[in-house]
Amino acid sequence: MSYQAILPTPFGKLAIRCPGDILLGIEFLPPRTLASPPRDAFTREVCAQLMAYFGDAGFRFNLPLQLEGTEHQRKVWQMMCVIPSGQTLSYGEIAAEIGSSPRAVGQACGNNPVPIVVPCHRVVGKAGLGGFMHRADKGALDIKRGLLAHERR
Repeated sequence: MSYQAILPTPFGKLAIRCPGDILLGIEFLPPRTLASPPRDAFTREVCAQLMAYFGDAGFRFNLPLQLEGTEHQRKVWQMMCVIPSGQTLSYGEIAAEIGSSPRAVGQACGNNPVPIVVPCHRVVGKAGLGGFMHRADKGALDIKRGLLAHERR
């Protein structure tokens, strides 16, 4: 996979995919991955906005996105974008709002191509964190927990 930058952040290395002037993807990479500076002006802007968020959890992203997914996924992603920083909704609450099931909402959250910008970390289980990026391991949940704590400061 080709990345236009690999950005070191307080929550790990983020791979940025934005060929042209549209953000296609953000991926969390292993800790030992080497950073790579932005290759162009748009990627520099994406990185600058991500770092602005890490400095101020109330920062609002203003980036053109290309969110490729099913109609259901796009509905879930739109719902995630209206959850205020520092707050959460459960998979069930989103499911009730869009006429879906909690499991389908969880699948859509895991398929989110641009975590942080589309804040899937703000969607939690009714009795706990749920997963993050189709993972429920300690590393992924530590990132989710950290992002939520960052927004609650």
